[in-house]
Amino acid sequence: MTLKAQWYRDKLLKRSRKGFCGYPVATVAFYGPDDTRATKVSVAIIAEEGTDAGPVERWFCQTADARTDLEITEAIVRFIEQQGARSVVAVDRIIGCPHEEGIDYPEGETCPRCPFWSNRDRWSGEIIR
Repeated sequence: MTLKAQWYRDKLLKRSRKGFCGYPVATVAFYGPDDTRATKVSVAIIAEEGTDAGPVERWFCQTADARTDLEITEAIVRFIEQQGARSVVAVDRIIGCPHEEGIDYPEGETCPRCPFWSNRDRWSGEIIR
């Protein structure tokens, strides 16, 4: 990882480790076909308590891991700063399939392209069936 990439990654980690500092809150979530490589990052801004997320920005990375991609990490940091987020909440793992239910595959079904997630709890990583 380059020095510049590490700087942006450290900046993002530092912001997320501060804890809740008020609204707006930026949520950062990583998705991938399995739990080893993130191919999608989704960042949502929650303006105030009880409101829906918006705006939401997504970045995709098919050849590398989105968690270590310089351009994506820089874009995440810049987006969070542009939105004026006071708090950052980021998960420390890949939390699911990058495909969207109801868009990429039918509602209520599992993703046919990501069998790794079909019987797995996205938060613990444990098999549930």
